[in-house]
Order: sequence, then C-alpha cells, then structure tokens
Amino acid sequence: MTVVTQPALSDRTGSGESEGALDRPDDIHVYLPEIWAVHARHFPRKDAIVCGADRLSWRDFDQAMNRLANALHARGLGRDDKVAVLLGNEVMTIPVMFGVVKARACLVPLSAMLTPDQLAHLITDSGATTLIVAPGLIDRIAPVRERLDRVAPDRFVVLGPEQPGWTAYDAFLGEAPATQPPVRYALDDPFNIIYSSGTTGLPKGIVQTHRARQHWSFSNAIEMRFDQTSRALTTTALYSNGTWLMVLPVLFTGGTLHILPQFDPAAFLETVARERITHTFMVPTQYILTLACPALDRADLSSLKTMLSAGSPLRPDTKQAVLARMGPGLYELYGLTEGFATMLKPEFHATRLSSVGTPVLGFEVRIIDDEGRELPAGEAGEIAGYGAGMMAGYHGRPEATAAAIWRDERGRSFIRTGDIGRLDEAGFLYILDRKKDMIVSGGFNVFPTDVETVLGGHPDVLDVTVIGVPHEKWGEAALALVIPRDGARVTEADLKAWANDRLAKTQRLVGVEFRAEFPRNALGKVLKRELRAPYWAAEGRVI
Repeated sequence: MTVVTQPALSDRTGSGESEGALDRPDDIHVYLPEIWAVHARHFPRKDAIVCGADRLSWRDFDQAMNRLANALHARGLGRDDKVAVLLGNEVMTIPVMFGVVKARACLVPLSAMLTPDQLAHLITDSGATTLIVAPGLIDRIAPVRERLDRVAPDRFVVLGPEQPGWTAYDAFLGEAPATQPPVRYALDDPFNIIYSSGTTGLPKGIVQTHRARQHWSFSNAIEMRFDQTSRALTTTALYSNGTWLMVLPVLFTGGTLHILPQFDPAAFLETVARERITHTFMVPTQYILTLACPALDRADLSSLKTMLSAGSPLRPDTKQAVLARMGPGLYELYGLTEGFATMLKPEFHATRLSSVGTPVLGFEVRIIDDEGRELPAGEAGEIAGYGAGMMAGYHGRPEATAAAIWRDERGRSFIRTGDIGRLDEAGFLYILDRKKDMIVSGGFNVFPTDVETVLGGHPDVLDVTVIGVPHEKWGEAALALVIPRDGARVTEADLKAWANDRLAKTQRLVGVEFRAEFPRNALGKVLKRELRAPYWAAEGRVI
C-alpha cells in the first residue's frame, strides 16, 4: 500500500490530532465553506448571488471568497481573529462576509443604522483587528477612527478604489490565489459574532460556532423545503441574523440567493415575478406594506412556495390577509439570535392560527416560572429553549451568559428568552408577550399583544403597538399608539371607545395616540422602550 503524506495545514497545530492520526480516516464533519466549494465545483456556471443586474456564478462566488480567505490567512488571521464588516445590500457583501469565515476567522457584521459612537463600541468590544467597509459608509468610521486602536492602519479596507487612509480592497487581496485556503475547521470555531438588534440598550455580542451555523442551515432548509432549485429573496439587511434565515439555507442547498438592495413593496413583487422567486423572508411591517400596495392584486406570485415571517409577532388579521392574498405558503418563526426557534407551518394555520408552532428541528422548548420550575401545558411562564443552534455565549460577558441559562432535570443548558408564553396539550407554543413589555395594571397582568390583536381588527388601523404608561390609580395602564391607514376617518377618541367595548375591564385603554411611524430595530421590531421613555421620565423610572 502506498502511503501519501498529506501537506501540513495551518490549523493542525492544536487541533487535537494525535501522532499517527494521518494513518486513519478523518473524523469528518460537514462544514459550510466546504459545502459551498463543492457546489462551485459541480455547478460553476449556475447563479449563486443576484442583486439587480449584478450576478455571481457559483465559481465566481467561491473564488471571491477564496481570495479574501487567502489574503487574511497570509496576514496570519485565523481562529479567534475578528474581522468586522460594514457593508450594504449588494452582491459582493456575501463573498466578503463568508470569505472571512473561509479563512477560519470570526465574522463581525455591523449595522449601517448605528451611529459612529455605537459602531466604535461594537468594533472595540468584538476585538476586531481588520475592518472592511463600503465606500458610502466610511464617513461613519471617520469620526471614531482614532479610537479603533486595535485595527492596524493597513487593515482599514474599503470595498472599492483606494481612498485617503483606506486600503483598496483589490490592493488588500494583492496576489492572493483563488484556490481553497489551506485551513481546516472545527465545530467549535467561532463563525461569527452577531450584535443582536435588541430592543434595550447597546446590544451584546452573540458568538455562534460552525456547529450552530451548520444546524441553522440544514434545519431551516429541511423545515422550509429548500433544495438546489430554490431561489430565495432577501428583503432585509444582510448583516441581520434574521436575513440569514434565507441566506444560509439556500447556499447550503446550492440554490440561488437574490438580494433586494432596499425594500419597496412594488420592487419586491416585481422581483418575485421576474426571477421566479420560491422563498422569501419579510418582517410583519413589510407584509403590512405589501398588502397595502396597489400592485399586489395584479402581481404574479405563482412561483412563491415559502413566505417566512419573523422578527415580531404577525397579527392574526395580517396573517389571514397574507394567506388570502399572497398564497398558502406562509411560515411564522419565533426565535432569538441566541439560538432557539419554533415555526408554524402552512398546514397548521387552519387549526392554530395564533400559535408560533413547534420547535424547529433540533430544538426543544420548556415553560418555566419565576423560580425556575417547569410549568405544565396551559400555564403561562418564561419560554426557555435548547438545541444544537445555541450560541457559545455572549462575547466577553460570562456573567450575562450564566444569567441566560436555565438547566433542566438532566442538567442541560436551556436559554431563557425573556418572553412569556404557554404550550397547548399538543406542544404548540403561543407567545403572550415580552416579560419587560407586560403591563401590570391594578395587580393584573395585561399582555399588549392581546390588546394589539383587538385594535388590529379595526379597518382604519394599519399598525398598532401598545405600551404601559403611569396611572395614578392602577399604577400602570395601556396606551395604544396607532398608525392609521391612508384616508382613515376614525378619531383617536372613537378608536379608544371602539376598542374598550371589545376589551376586558383590566385591558381597557387610557388613550389612543396616532403616529406616523414607530422606532424599529433592523428587523422591524418596535422599540417599545423608546416609546415608553417620555411617559415615565417624570416618574424618574426607565421601564
């Protein structure tokens, strides 16, 4: 027998391989960068990434990732090294993000919605030593550049031509080859740090490993029925974890990822028809806007098999309108970036319309009380989740990580969600509200989502959110903030009276206020903390 000596790879050092390990087969695991490379090898001319007129074939996508991975590797970057990216919705964002991953480095995607100070905080907190930025976004970095002392001068990279103080992307790549980078991966390698677009304060960095992202890819691919013929359309920012509900499954199966540069209902409908889109993800606000778009009634959505809603609860009236006007393939996902999700599939809308379904493949769910005791079906408590997609922890925050963990009778670590819910006898989950959003009025728990559901049934209400405000008698009471439909004639007083006629006594509104818009995070979730703040300022409290 001929013995072939394998070349040394950069990550064999410290990988746990004992002497003589080359004499037996590898302990093989499936890693996303290697799956992408196989798709490129066998389907090189097939479209991988599409954004408007810009297209990357699988071969070009893979080679673009490889060049960046090799350029990073040549500079000594690998496991545990952080590369931050601040990019928009364009074709090259995908190979840049996942080129970092291919180098075995850790990707830190940043939100273009953040202020310079917020960006500086996240870049510093992550420990990033390299920063890749779109030309139109370098002005976000300029005011805080001097504070980014861990990023070397030649590691400020602009995804375009050279600019003062910035290295051009092509110059950074230099002569880096387009071949596969000389690295091997481990399941516990950090894949990314996602700074969750939370609704309170500065976000925490959530560390996800290759193991977690593999689970994310195959579990969602199976649940939402992706395959090699799938054409998925993203409508939200590419840095957002929710957007990856389309990105990773479609790349995992070797399909085609379509990117909408900026959401517009008419553009969304036109893209679905033109490109024969099979899968898409939108947040509830986007569904509401699409339902109100005049072009919907004549749009061709016949190719659309899967429409996912996530980010915040989809009101029952909106859900029914989507099913009636956009098609039957609606999935609703409840989950958190820390790594847990449930999903309501199309076949259950008829019997459990207000549920968010059962755990996604590989997850489990429990409902616990304030003392950490598991509650039976039908009782409301905090939702806790467990499974292969869970985070490794909050970056640099061991205390916060420990505080998020609840252990079951077998000692397994579940993630506490901070959301209130209940399970029915069949194990379907129903979301009642965020723990912090729950209103305690006169000693009674009032769940804003229940009140929002009633208000959402009024024909003049486009969108609604309910918050708790100070009340002299009851301590707290419900206030409805409403975005009315165009041409609505209802008054605030009329809407309050209409709603209170339909609400329980403890749920009744102290007022209705019309708004033009709500503050939202990257996935469209209403920032209730910001809405509550002015009402509680006089009390000297932050709720």
